[in-house]
Amino acid sequence: MDEQMLSTILKEDDVVDWRASFSFAGIDNSYSPLLKDISSQRGSSFRSQCHMHLLHLTDFDSLLLTEHSEDHFRISSLNDSNIELVNKTWKFGGDEDGGRHIKNMIGNFPSCCIIDDLGQPVSWILLYDYCAMGMLHTLPAHRGKGYAKALVSCMARKLRGQGFPVYCFVEEENTVSYRLFKNLGFVGLGDPSYRAAWWDCNF
Repeated sequence: MDEQMLSTILKEDDVVDWRASFSFAGIDNSYSPLLKDISSQRGSSFRSQCHMHLLHLTDFDSLLLTEHSEDHFRISSLNDSNIELVNKTWKFGGDEDGGRHIKNMIGNFPSCCIIDDLGQPVSWILLYDYCAMGMLHTLPAHRGKGYAKALVSCMARKLRGQGFPVYCFVEEENTVSYRLFKNLGFVGLGDPSYRAAWWDCNF
């Protein structure tokens, strides 16, 4: 939240490899001119990827009861055999980098999924390495059954039980997910001027 500190960090030679392809994630959009200026000085290309709502949960009473979810849905965890399925449905995935990223998430962080009678996931949510919930997705044939609400509720309670913050980023254009999280008690930062932004360099 400190522009001078951000500038100092980015100008340190050993912090960012400006020759590599990488992304800035979740930085306030008001810092866009600073990022563009520094990347230009370093000879890097720079483009905006997306803008997000940052939502967090403080009141857990709006979540579905865990017992209700487990009684009505078959909830499990993802494993390596599900990487390809998740990768091809992830908006920012679909390639080898996406597969490696998802493999890391599944192998090292909690995930929740709802499985069908054959034990195959039909809806899922993962946890990014910065602890935000994400990649929430339900296969089209299984939508409208409350799966997403159940998974968000289960993941939120799991994180809370382990002492982690419960939050997520939702693309500004994704009104369906935004309403879902808001209906489950998630709230914004209270600062309407704040916009979490993702930028790509050297892509």
